[in-house]
Amino acid sequence: MYHPYFRGKQFELIAIRETAALLAGSGFVPIIEPVRETLNGLGRTLSAICEAAGKAIVIINPYHGDHAEDGAGISALLKRDFLNQQGITAGILVKEDIAPDAAFDLYEQHIEHKPTFIHAGFTEAKVLAEKLGDDLASTQHVFFEKHCGKLYRKHFKRGKRILLRDGFQRRRNADHPPIEEFSDLHVTYNEEDMDGFGDFLIVGDEYIEGGGPAYAVAIHLTFIDPDKDDVMYIKHFVSTTKDTPTDPAGKFAEALDKLIAELKSGTSKLIESDAIKEFRDLHAKHHFPGLGHVKKLSMKHHIETLADFLA
Repeated sequence: MYHPYFRGKQFELIAIRETAALLAGSGFVPIIEPVRETLNGLGRTLSAICEAAGKAIVIINPYHGDHAEDGAGISALLKRDFLNQQGITAGILVKEDIAPDAAFDLYEQHIEHKPTFIHAGFTEAKVLAEKLGDDLASTQHVFFEKHCGKLYRKHFKRGKRILLRDGFQRRRNADHPPIEEFSDLHVTYNEEDMDGFGDFLIVGDEYIEGGGPAYAVAIHLTFIDPDKDDVMYIKHFVSTTKDTPTDPAGKFAEALDKLIAELKSGTSKLIESDAIKEFRDLHAKHHFPGLGHVKKLSMKHHIETLADFLA
């Protein structure tokens, strides 16, 4: 049903490991695009998913990061350690720079891992569908919405189809509004004739290798509004200080104060997730765990929010 898309940085992988049981129990299937050269964290993450009897899709030809030129190490990891794990699927990323023959070759090379095609700018939909032939009915296809219109997706109608929508509007932290719409795909994917949906959590699709100095610190938290047709919104709790690149701990405290004030208001529609409980604990202890940890908590809250709604 729900397919969250992760670029496999450290805190993204930790978020998956820490929610592995919830992901599995909810029928959620994370898609992981490995971007770090070392694959130890990915291996631990996939093991945690398997231990929870969950599922995951691992892209074996990433576009971003250290494996962009050669995904052989990822393929070797899957074949060495996860060949007999039914829940681990190979993902084949098809963008504008891959030929249909090359995409089909990857499919045949990883047939034992029941490949899923991730469509993100590929233009030869009809050719690929014809190459798959009778196999099309047993394949799964994930579509980046901004690259794949309805006519494109129609070529793969006999397979299982998942639609990914990027609900996160990337801008400078200082420029975020207090609240904005995130997505309604969790309630409308059936109307799109899809079998499931996904997003890029509170990170967004745009890949950035490393963050610069934080002139403002923001905590991004999603919620589903039952008074507005169950549309998902995102709140941005932004630090008051926005004009210097120093003191991220102080700025986090300012943003966290705003979050806690919201929770105390009695009108907040944020669910009391485990992530929210940890934010409360950080506030009580006046502790700054680092910006990566803060992002991890926001991702976990997003997963918990959808699991709660879809339960």
